[in-house]
Amino acid sequence: MRDAVIVEAVRTPVGKGKPNGALAHVHPVELLAHTLRTLVARSGVDPELIDDVIGGTVDQVGEQAMNTTRYAALSAGLPESVPATTVDRQCGSSQQAVHFAAQGVISGAYDIAVACGVESMSRVPMWSNVPEGKDPFGPGIAARHPEGLVPQGISAELIAAKWSITREQMDAFAVTSHRRAATAWDAGLFDAEVAPLEGVTRDECVRPDTSTEVLAGLRPAYHDPHFAERFPQIEWNVTAGNASPVNDGASAVLVMAGETAARLGLRPLARLHSFAVTGSDPLLMLTGVVPATEKVLRRAGLSLDDIDLFEVNEAFSSVVLAWQQETGTDLGKVNVHGGAIALGHPLGASGTRLTTTLVHAMQERGARYALQTMCEAGGLANAMILERT
Repeated sequence: MRDAVIVEAVRTPVGKGKPNGALAHVHPVELLAHTLRTLVARSGVDPELIDDVIGGTVDQVGEQAMNTTRYAALSAGLPESVPATTVDRQCGSSQQAVHFAAQGVISGAYDIAVACGVESMSRVPMWSNVPEGKDPFGPGIAARHPEGLVPQGISAELIAAKWSITREQMDAFAVTSHRRAATAWDAGLFDAEVAPLEGVTRDECVRPDTSTEVLAGLRPAYHDPHFAERFPQIEWNVTAGNASPVNDGASAVLVMAGETAARLGLRPLARLHSFAVTGSDPLLMLTGVVPATEKVLRRAGLSLDDIDLFEVNEAFSSVVLAWQQETGTDLGKVNVHGGAIALGHPLGASGTRLTTTLVHAMQERGARYALQTMCEAGGLANAMILERT
């Protein structure tokens, strides 16, 4: 069976997903086109050889409708003969794109594929694809969950309550994320992965001077009297400071067969070793990273002790801290260059953003194995293991 390797990985800087954000003036198609153009240029691959471009986008409406990935590929100058598609597995959309690209290569359906993602949350706000008054779930879900599902912020609060995670722990985790990201930027560790765009050169949400004292002054972000009555165990400790912000950004990785990389004279950054996707309780919603981690390790024939680096998406501090409690992983190996709380979470782009950061961190630290996992709305999670070649 063939293997699949990553030979290049790039991302934009991540901007605030607000009208005054550094990238808010850039159309999402152009955000993604920039990473695709840079990916091809840095790799030196003839774009005619690309078999498919698979992109993740969550809110596929407005300026992110009509198969955004196809138009980004065309805008990037790829030949018209190169196809493209856009997938949605919520926050894990572009990690799923990596899985699909690698699985296509391993199966022999592709020789070369691009996995990528984009989200412009300043121009296409979250939930833009659900018009007011419309129900995206339907009567079957209402019957299965008669008390109703909950927003992700409430799930994050329920996780904090179930795992007895305190406000102080969540704030301290957030501060660590910012400090690691600031340290990585200052040390030039993001230079190889970031493709500056229209004068924007750094991630906009990193706050190197934040502190637990500053974060302690923030109000709960999701307090709601209805949910407070329904879930009396919630202590309302999730804030804007210990959760990921809304963001704009794009990212892309170039995946190909190992034999193709050798023929083209390209040095792989990592081999795509193993994959898993799983479902979990849609009420808690964000805990799927635990069974996904277990599943991918089992498929790989590896243990947690074999893994040198982890990327666990920081949608909320409580998610990563609950995952850590369940797995016992040393947090010193997790999100070593900072995570989404500091770097940002442009939904459809986050999967390949994590992969991009992870493969470069593997090179910088000499890691052999790395594991990436992401929680996703609806009670889903992706996980994959990379091996440095």
